Amino acid sequence: MKFAPLSGGNGCSLLSAVPGPDLAAAGYTETEYAVSGSVEGVASDGPVPAAEFTTRILVRRPADGARFNGTVVVEWLNVSSGNDTPAEYTYVAPELVRGGYVWVGVSAQFVGVEGGSGSVGIGGDSLATKDPDRYGSLHHPGDAYCHTMFAAIAGALRTGTPLAGLSVEKVLAIGESQSAMALTTYVNTFAAQHGIFDGFLIHSRALAGLPLGPVGGAADIAATFRGAPTPIDGSVPVPVFTVQTETDLLTDFRFHLARQRDSGTVRTWEVAGSAHADLHQVGPFEEYLGCPQPVNRGQQRFVLRAALRHLNSWVHEGTAPPVAPPLSVVTTLLGVETAEPFFDVDELGNARGGVRTPCVEAPTQVLSGIVPDAPSRICMLFGSTGSIPGDTLHARYGSRQAYLVAYRAHTDAAITAGFALADDRDELLADARPDLIPE
Repeated sequence: MKFAPLSGGNGCSLLSAVPGPDLAAAGYTETEYAVSGSVEGVASDGPVPAAEFTTRILVRRPADGARFNGTVVVEWLNVSSGNDTPAEYTYVAPELVRGGYVWVGVSAQFVGVEGGSGSVGIGGDSLATKDPDRYGSLHHPGDAYCHTMFAAIAGALRTGTPLAGLSVEKVLAIGESQSAMALTTYVNTFAAQHGIFDGFLIHSRALAGLPLGPVGGAADIAATFRGAPTPIDGSVPVPVFTVQTETDLLTDFRFHLARQRDSGTVRTWEVAGSAHADLHQVGPFEEYLGCPQPVNRGQQRFVLRAALRHLNSWVHEGTAPPVAPPLSVVTTLLGVETAEPFFDVDELGNARGGVRTPCVEAPTQVLSGIVPDAPSRICMLFGSTGSIPGDTLHARYGSRQAYLVAYRAHTDAAITAGFALADDRDELLADARPDLIPE
């Protein structure tokens, strides 16, 4: 495996609406590399011969090796927009930086390198087309190779050039949405055989994994939504931590069909008041989505940061994360079986059960991952935030001060339960909305 620093051109091309932490101020460096090698592949009809590839990775690491906590977090970059995006980094970056992790984003899939149609109605050009001076050498042989490429790169990171001077103890794989579906397939098909990763954080998958792809092209993500329910293989000998939103449980993701019991290596959290994507991910570009309602303003980012820390403790110390109740999904209405399941909601309209954050325990809005008759797939994925009448809020809390007392108590309860981190307490408290309570 060869690593060559990438420079020149227009700089690193990695689509993100939210900048994340100031890496230089946090004592981190960022370097992009071209990675070349040869791997065998596996297509839907079986193994395929080895092929050469040159893809790219982005490495964010502590400048001072003494700050490194021993864990490398390798993210399968998301290609649903037709471009690579660091979807999971957007949510967990503060925990990565304060915890001393190394983060590596990998262009694992064909579309991320060669371009093509995304799954949300957006397409992208190849990296070489967008910036030939920087990316002209890149080549992806097709998604029949994406899983073995991802694993080979992660394995090489233990001793490779990008992490020179660091002593790597554990390697975690993470990914969100389409990347989570790819990791679901990786866990069930390759993980035990490869023995590369010490744990997995799978965020917002569908009922099935991403199908094995072809030579010279992209995997068919649409088949993921038509596939058979695919639980995580409980015989995989390393921890697999899945975090799901309301959108993922129902809609065409239908994860409720793939639910499974927690075990010694499998843990699942379902987050109330959350959507597949939310305001934290889109930031100031919400208006450009064209959705008729405000997008979801839930607090899954805090849950994901806690999940990452729990996973790291799980692989280092053997301490499993706390168990969470599932979201309450029902199938009958007034004693009549419904065509599709739906969430049991409280008197305000927020879902019951699941991992509870302060915004649903001390609610001022209706936070949902379900958008009936969404005008676009983007709007369906971003959920919604609905208003609660002022008189209802006043009757519930009495005053803004009383609301803040309740909100703080639920913040502390979430931290005590292990579903949020004490390090995020100030940011959680800043999320409170006393302005919505009439004076």
